[in-house]
Amino acid sequence: MNLNAEAVAEFLTEHPEFFEDKPGLLDAIVIPHPHGGRAISLAERQQLQLREKNKLLESKLRELLQFGEENDAIGEKVHRFSLALLSARTLESLLPTITLSLRDDFAVPHVALRVWAIPAQATDQTEFADVSSDLKTLADGLVRPYCDTVAPFEVASWFGEAAELLKSFAVVALRAENVFGLLVMASEDAQRFYPEMGTLYLKRIGELVSVALMPYISEGKDAA
Repeated sequence: MNLNAEAVAEFLTEHPEFFEDKPGLLDAIVIPHPHGGRAISLAERQQLQLREKNKLLESKLRELLQFGEENDAIGEKVHRFSLALLSARTLESLLPTITLSLRDDFAVPHVALRVWAIPAQATDQTEFADVSSDLKTLADGLVRPYCDTVAPFEVASWFGEAAELLKSFAVVALRAENVFGLLVMASEDAQRFYPEMGTLYLKRIGELVSVALMPYISEGKDAA
C-alpha cells in the first residue's frame, strides 16, 4: 500500500481515536522545533501550538478591550454633548454651545455650521448665511458624513483666515424631513478626518444637532 502525506492526513482526520489507542506514539514521534534547534515530540509541538494560539487570542482580547474602552470614552463624550445641547434654552445659547462642546469634549479645533431652513424668528446669526445651490445639492445626497482632505465648494471659506491651514474636513448633513443644513468640523491634521474612517459617532452628533435646532426653524423647510 502506497502512502503519501495526503493519505496519512486523511486517515488521521477520519480516525481521531488513533493516538488514544496508541498514546506512546505522541512522545515517540519527534519533529523539528518550529523555531529551529532541537527536535521535539508531537505532544510538545501541540503544546507550543496551543501556547501560540493562546497568545494570539490574548492579543485579540486586549485589542477588543481597547476598542471597548475607546468606545466607552466616545460614548461618554456624546452623552455630555447631548446634555449640553439640552441645557441650551435659546438659539443664541445653542449655537455657541455646539461649537464649544465639540472643541472641548472632542478636541475639534474648528467648527462651522450653516442652516438654510427658514428661522422661526428673524436672526442675523452667521449660521443662517446663504450657501450655494451646489452645496445644498451635495448635502441632499449625503448618505453618510463626508470626510476628506478637500472641503466641498465654499465650505473652507467658512473658517476665515484659518482656512489655509486646514488639512481635513468632516461634513455632516443636518436633517428633519429634509436636509436643512450642514455641520462641518475641520483640523490642521490631515489624518483627523479621512475617507475610510468610521462615521457612526459623526452621524450621531449630526442627529443630535439636527434635533436641537429643529425648534428654531420652520419645519425644516428650505428658505430658497
